[in-house]
Amino acid sequence: MVNVHYFFDPMCGWCYGATSLISILAEISEFEITYHPGGMIPTRAIAPSFRQHILQADEQIEAMTKAHFGDAYKARVANSGEFVLDSYLPTQAFLVGIEMGIKPHIMLKAIQEAHYQEGKELDKSEELQALAITLGINETTWKAKMVDAKALVMEKIKESHTLMSKMQVSGYPTLIIEKDGRLQRLPHSSYYGKPMEWKTYLTSLI
Repeated sequence: MVNVHYFFDPMCGWCYGATSLISILAEISEFEITYHPGGMIPTRAIAPSFRQHILQADEQIEAMTKAHFGDAYKARVANSGEFVLDSYLPTQAFLVGIEMGIKPHIMLKAIQEAHYQEGKELDKSEELQALAITLGINETTWKAKMVDAKALVMEKIKESHTLMSKMQVSGYPTLIIEKDGRLQRLPHSSYYGKPMEWKTYLTSLI
């Protein structure tokens, strides 16, 4: 089994763009992905002046990665109402989903699609709870585990930052393969929009 360290954030547009590549990686049995959430955005209302920048960046991501940004999401960013982003609560939900048996790449993809396609307000617990229920997670157990995971998410993000410093990681997404005692950064961005070439490349590393 070859370990791959994945440094990510659920509110990172480029991580959303890399979703299809992560899915392919996760489906190759010889690889095991260790997910390192970065806590990129503490709860924050995004100023209207910055939202156009976000939409322009999303256009670039969409063009390069072929990831789809939904109309509901675009409308929410462009709307004059409050637009709040939060990495921490979705990360908390990600960790709880894994604990409750959802595969990590599937849980992360569901969170990303809820945000980037459906425009859901994932800074709100009820939205994440509704998402969990669609994945077959028991509502009562989910609520209890989300409360318990508040401390865990801070611990995980702190661990990620420590490892990022050690491995000289400065941004998301970053993929680092650990094999035979050596670390090698995977050039995932060269394979945006090229899923079959990415699979071939990964297979060559086994």
